[in-house]
Amino acid sequence: MSSILGATFRREWQLAWRNLADAVNPVAFFLMVIALVPLGIGTDRQQLAAIAPGILWVAALLASLLSVDMLFRRDFDDGTLEQYLLLPGQLYGIIWLKVLVHWLFAGLPLVLVSPLLGLMLSLPADARPVLLLSLALGTVSLSLVGAIGASLTVSLRRGGLLIAVIVLPLYIPVLIFGASATAQAAGGIFPAGQLAMLGAFALLALGLAPLVVMAGLRIATEG
Repeated sequence: MSSILGATFRREWQLAWRNLADAVNPVAFFLMVIALVPLGIGTDRQQLAAIAPGILWVAALLASLLSVDMLFRRDFDDGTLEQYLLLPGQLYGIIWLKVLVHWLFAGLPLVLVSPLLGLMLSLPADARPVLLLSLALGTVSLSLVGAIGASLTVSLRRGGLLIAVIVLPLYIPVLIFGASATAQAAGGIFPAGQLAMLGAFALLALGLAPLVVMAGLRIATEG
């Protein structure tokens, strides 16, 4: 089992490097949206700081949707997915590793650039570490929930919009608590409750999302 999971991790890592554009696109989208906000809203620092938590989180959420469609697409096209489904004992771990590599390439970069983008929107310095931490927890949930949508639409050639329809309602609690945590930190209050909820969402998604993805992949491939 460990050899199969190790080989899967190496394969996913190599594929991610070969298709680095899939990871660059969400970051580029994130950067462009935040760069355009001052042009549309104005350069008033107080106004930008007031809307920064919501804008940053909405942009990060939408950026995370850009790459999730490819999570299982290549495996479906080349027949690897069918081989994975023949390994029920390892499928849970394989899905977890695939989502982990996806987050490392598509989610973690969003987290790392967020303090800089917070600076661009005049987010208070005390709130930037909270923004980074909340996005780190939130993007884990977004990747795992996005994997559910990707599994259900893997057999569809143009499933990107359908993924958004499926997962956006599930993204809303993460968006609410993430933006609230950043806004509260900007007001000088440490958002312990919101961060705890984001952590709970991440843990719940880590345990349950792969199970739902397993069922979704079987439904999509059998259909």
